[in-house]
Amino acid sequence: MNTSASVIISFYNKIEFLKLLLAGFSKQTFKDFEIIIADDGSNNLVVKEIETILPSYPFPILHIHQPDNGFRKNKILNKAITSSSAEYIIFVDGDCVPHPKFVEEHFRNSKRNVVLTGRRVNLSKKITSKLTAEKVISGYLQKQFFAIALDGLFGKSTDVEKGLYVTNKMIAAQLNKKKRGILGCNFSLQKQDLLEVNGFDERYEAPSIGEDSDIQFRLELLHKEIRSLNNLSVQYHLYHKLQPRPTQNLDLFEIVKQNEIAYTKYGICKNISGTL
Repeated sequence: MNTSASVIISFYNKIEFLKLLLAGFSKQTFKDFEIIIADDGSNNLVVKEIETILPSYPFPILHIHQPDNGFRKNKILNKAITSSSAEYIIFVDGDCVPHPKFVEEHFRNSKRNVVLTGRRVNLSKKITSKLTAEKVISGYLQKQFFAIALDGLFGKSTDVEKGLYVTNKMIAAQLNKKKRGILGCNFSLQKQDLLEVNGFDERYEAPSIGEDSDIQFRLELLHKEIRSLNNLSVQYHLYHKLQPRPTQNLDLFEIVKQNEIAYTKYGICKNISGTL
C-alpha cells in the first residue's frame, strides 16, 4: 500500500524506547504514513516482541532486520529506503519520540531538491524514566513542557528550548533563518534526491558523521538545499549513555570531501554504472 511518507526508524534492541516512539507516531496529526523499523541486528527476543506488537498500531509497519555484525546503521537504512512505498522519506532514530505535529511539518514543508532538518530536546534520565506509552499518547511531553524547562534549568535536560512547538509562521520563519546542518535523527527529503547520491555510504561502520555529515556533503554537491525546521519538527531525545565516537569516520569523511563525488559506490546500488 502506497503512502505519502515513509518514516524510517533506525533501531537496535531498545524495545521499550521503540514502544514510546510508536506511541508518539500513533498521535500524529498527519496520518498518511508508514513506519519502517530499520533494525541493525537486535536479538531474537526483541525481534519476536516487535513482531507481536506491530498489529496493535494504527499505521502500516514494516520490520527489516539484518544480522548483528557490529555497527552497520547505514546498510540497514539503505535496505529500508529500497523497501519504502512512499516518495518522501523521514529519518528518525529509535531514541527520539516525535511531537504530534512531527510528520505533518516534514511533509507540509517538503519540496524537490530540499532537505529538511529539525532538532530535539535532550531529556534527562529523570524525565525519561517517567515516560510510558500511555503518557506519550496523552500528550504528557507537551503538557509538561514547563517541568521539562525547569529540569533544564536545575536538572539534566538540555536544549529544552528546542522542544517548544511554534505555531506562529512569522516567528517560525525568524527562528529558521540560520542555516543548520542535517541531524541524522531528524531529517527528511524526496526519495529521488536520496537516490541521486545512492543513499548512505556503507563504509561508515561507527556512530556519527556517516548518517548526517557525509550525506549532507554529498547532497549539497548536487545543490540540494538544507532547510531548518527548528521548533516545528520537534523531537524528545530519550536519555541513554553516549556511544563512543571512533576516529575512523573522520578519516573516511576527509577522503570523501577531497574527492567531491556526490554518488557513492558504496550505497544502495553496488554497480559502477549507478543504475538501479
